[in-house]
Amino acid sequence: MNDTATDYRVVIGLEVHVQLKTQTKLFCRCSTRFGQPPNTQVCPVCLGLPGALPVLNAHAIELACRAGAALNCELADSTKWDRKNYFYPDLPKGYQTSQYDLPICAGGHVDIPIAPSVHPSGSENVVKRIRLVRAHLEEDAGKSMHDEHSGRADSKIDLNRAGTPLLEIVSEPDLSCAEEAKTYLSELRLLMVYLGVSDGNMQEGSLRADANVNLHFVRDGKTIATPIVEVKNLNSFRSVERAIDFEVARQASEFLRTGLAKGQAPKQTRGWNDALGQTELQREKEEEADYRYFPCPDLVPVRLTSLQKQTANEQSTATPTHYRDLLIHEHELKSNDAEILIQQGKSVVEYFLHCIRAGANAKRVAVWMLQDVLRTLNDRSIGIELYPVSPTRMAELLTAIEQGKVDTSQAKQALAKLIDEPNLSVDAAIESLGIVRVDASEIESLCKELLAENTDVIDKVRAGNTKAVAALVGQAKKRNRNADPRLVQETCLKLIEQMQ
Repeated sequence: MNDTATDYRVVIGLEVHVQLKTQTKLFCRCSTRFGQPPNTQVCPVCLGLPGALPVLNAHAIELACRAGAALNCELADSTKWDRKNYFYPDLPKGYQTSQYDLPICAGGHVDIPIAPSVHPSGSENVVKRIRLVRAHLEEDAGKSMHDEHSGRADSKIDLNRAGTPLLEIVSEPDLSCAEEAKTYLSELRLLMVYLGVSDGNMQEGSLRADANVNLHFVRDGKTIATPIVEVKNLNSFRSVERAIDFEVARQASEFLRTGLAKGQAPKQTRGWNDALGQTELQREKEEEADYRYFPCPDLVPVRLTSLQKQTANEQSTATPTHYRDLLIHEHELKSNDAEILIQQGKSVVEYFLHCIRAGANAKRVAVWMLQDVLRTLNDRSIGIELYPVSPTRMAELLTAIEQGKVDTSQAKQALAKLIDEPNLSVDAAIESLGIVRVDASEIESLCKELLAENTDVIDKVRAGNTKAVAALVGQAKKRNRNADPRLVQETCLKLIEQMQ
């Protein structure tokens, strides 16, 4: 490549901090509840007061093992705790209790779908495997709050978050663009939520990412890499994508401007300024030696039993991938429809499956959930757990359509009735609307009348246009509002065939 070439390869690795769904902190009994007044959920342990000793939260170990099993990691036989030393105002002890050389989960991988716009072949359903280095447990730090509008340097510390259990999932640098990084983070969050490992609420800091980004240029047969930049604490999919795109452009511009040689500039830690849409230098990036890791003398190593590992493997099967396969391959939903249901959460997918087990047709359930059910959830700002119509009653209603008891329009009226009066049975809801099933002989007589009055429809059907009978449905409904449109069309076609 010549000196003006702008071709390069983007290399990205993510360090994702997942807040575990425990009621108390990692080494004390203080609550992890979000949004409480500052410094009201603290104790001598998480404040780092002299003489206070940590006691391990066993539930955090269970959740970490469950996540590790789902991430295809190797669960350690024995893991230990280390002190990671650094000094910031929101770290009261002067060190973070973490795991260094013996993490609870090693290796692993996450498979992510790759968009046709990213994959060179442009084909659909392409999967890329992102390798993992490790997943380890550690405690969170506190939070610094800076008043930038008072006109003076006014900073305060809230230590409610100090000691909250985190699982840090570290990927290999296998990601090659911002879109892939966003997809990986989205898939990781969805997995943690499905497993019950985390609530995944990024607005509350339950999932945050640090992105390590650099570029590889090839010149004169040699690879020149820009210094690795770590962009800290990205707490939304949008910020991850924007920060990486900005950093890639910044590093490319810097390389072309200065002609950086490898090792000429130090690694950097940068922060993301969302308002300005740019990364900003914070400090030179620390190396492992700067943290002066050493084993924590206050905590004994943890040994995982074969039963704990077996339980973790059993609890890690209900993954988004498992449900995708179920919806697409077993119940034959379109990929896009299945993905919309998957993204709504495990409880929505389970509602769908309960409807099918109660006897409803899978494709009809999917249509009604994607349209009517999700619209009601959005309008009422509720989860599926509070949806007034149980899966059993929804299945009864949809089966009534299959059996010709009601048409789709009537079923939607009945559903609205069930939503307003959840204690009604499906039959009672239908009867309350004055909907009566019309006998097949009545439908046949009605259709004979309509065909006799609309002989042009007979000619069109005989010419091959079977859809022409749809014109008779409206007339049928005017004469008998309980007439089933589907049955009217089927009967008309049958009568025309008999005429031939």
